[in-house]
Amino acid sequence: MGSLSNREDRGTSELAGSVLRILLYICIIFLVIWIARTSYRFGYEIFNQQAMSPDDGQEVTVVVKEGDSVYQVGKTLEKRGLIDDAKVFVVQEKLSKYRGQIKAGTYILSTAYTPDRMLAILSGAEEETDEGGTVS
Repeated sequence: MGSLSNREDRGTSELAGSVLRILLYICIIFLVIWIARTSYRFGYEIFNQQAMSPDDGQEVTVVVKEGDSVYQVGKTLEKRGLIDDAKVFVVQEKLSKYRGQIKAGTYILSTAYTPDRMLAILSGAEEETDEGGTVS
């Protein structure tokens, strides 16, 4: 009778081990799916540049201080409602032709500008214009 009890115990522990293994695999699958979705969304935001308000937009004054990092500039733009995510802006700057060219100064930007246009203005490659079309 003792050997029957041992076999039952072994069968129960093997079943419990199998259930735990299946649960672990399910957790790993969900983690991989979450990482893939998050990565896709991040990449999509980087390459699909959209203005915050594609119509006329609203002008916003932004001050870039000497020594500000790209992330600090991105956080300023995010707080002012010009971009969605400072981390995405950092990657966009790294991949753009304006890499490392942001200059300190006071800028008038619009919520109708794409991140690439803002980078052009912040780097001095494009001058901002007011509503009448004159250069600031």
